[in-house]
Amino acid sequence: MVQAWLAHPLVNRVLLLGDTTRVPAVHGAQPIHVTSFFSGTAMQRLLEAWTEDYLLLALPGSRVELGQQALERFVHLAEDTGAGLLYSDFRERRAAETIEHPLIDYQAGSIRDTFDFGSVVLIARYAVQRAIRDYGPITPVWRWGGLYDLRLKLACGAPIVRVPEPLYTRTALDVRPSGERVFDYVVPRQRDYQREMETVATAHLQRIGAYLEPYFAAVPAAHTSFPVHVSVVIPVRNRVTTIADAVRSALAQRVTFPFNVIVVDNHSTDGTTAALAALAVADARLVHLIPARTDLGIGGCWNEAIYAPQCGRYAVQLDSDDLYADEHTLARLVAALAAGPYAMVIGAYTTVDFDLHELPPGLIDHREWTRDNGRNNALRINGLGAPRAFDVAVLRRFGLPNVSYGEDYAIALRLSRDYEIGRIYDSLYLCRRWSGNTDSALPLATAQRYDLYKDRLRTLEILARQRRNAASAGGA
Repeated sequence: MVQAWLAHPLVNRVLLLGDTTRVPAVHGAQPIHVTSFFSGTAMQRLLEAWTEDYLLLALPGSRVELGQQALERFVHLAEDTGAGLLYSDFRERRAAETIEHPLIDYQAGSIRDTFDFGSVVLIARYAVQRAIRDYGPITPVWRWGGLYDLRLKLACGAPIVRVPEPLYTRTALDVRPSGERVFDYVVPRQRDYQREMETVATAHLQRIGAYLEPYFAAVPAAHTSFPVHVSVVIPVRNRVTTIADAVRSALAQRVTFPFNVIVVDNHSTDGTTAALAALAVADARLVHLIPARTDLGIGGCWNEAIYAPQCGRYAVQLDSDDLYADEHTLARLVAALAAGPYAMVIGAYTTVDFDLHELPPGLIDHREWTRDNGRNNALRINGLGAPRAFDVAVLRRFGLPNVSYGEDYAIALRLSRDYEIGRIYDSLYLCRRWSGNTDSALPLATAQRYDLYKDRLRTLEILARQRRNAASAGGA
């Protein structure tokens, strides 16, 4: 790679960033000693050594081969757009196969530290200098967040631009299916990493006027009568192998208040409907709803339940292939909702296989959540956990987006803007990970669509928080 790049007429120097005590010298490359590529110290030393107009940064972990006229294309587009950072689609080589790997566009809500830029980015020196002048240097205190901090500061003053063309080929990096990668950010050994990334992201939200102080509106009293105190809500489509287990888990809850289980059967075709009809005959607490509409996602099914006349004062989530951890889950969630009082309470869950044997990473408790900063950090991470319980009087003010991915994240962001969210860190829920899960091994196009949607949710929420803060400042 070094020799190929040194031979390019646009390349002045190659800077080799790494632990020079462990990596042999490479002829023609200028070594920069660092022990962690993404640290604040690494970014400081790199920026001190870099004097050219542009820096082509090859991220670690793969072999990269630039395509025809790729570097020229990067530079021309940087000059045309005034971008502070450019990245591009690429081709990925896996064994004997090479496949196209498109990325997604960067937007204001793309503040998660897991945003995929691929393996090559081009950074403009003038934009870095302006970002450091306006927002401060990259400090050596960051063990992992140096490049993340630089990227967020760059985004405040210059466009971050995706080139929708495959400008290079790389070898495969993380080839795990999406259903395994989704839990990386909650692995306990990464908690120090997560705290640091939260600090970097929170500073960014403060810079752009989207940070929320830990002041919360009171949850309004309910002025509507409800037929029962609690409803367990289960949207379902074609889960004949698991739906009966889920329903029985809900009906087995030991509580001192009246409750029902509302299953919104989204026109199942695999025998789920018949199974639910039989369960409803056996227990009148099961409300089996089949919507008139045929265009509903999971969020739309939730709306069918919470606006139904049978819905209770509180609504508690249960997915159609999951189970409550024991018979006290419902009581604990409802007690927490009332004690706050909270608009929403989120518990912790354990990942298990189809036969309920624990799977890594096991307990997902989202202990990164704090009362003071949880709703700000929520804009950085991809989810807030389960099971989720809601004050229906508040939930009916907003409803859920009619989608089948991210609907829970969307309503959590919206509620957290106004209200405090309660947390329970004990495992209350068994989340089955099996081949039937919709996110167990997503195709690339689907994973990209999901990531783009959640980034858009973050963008919308950032805009709303900026407007609120601006209005508050104007009123003051």
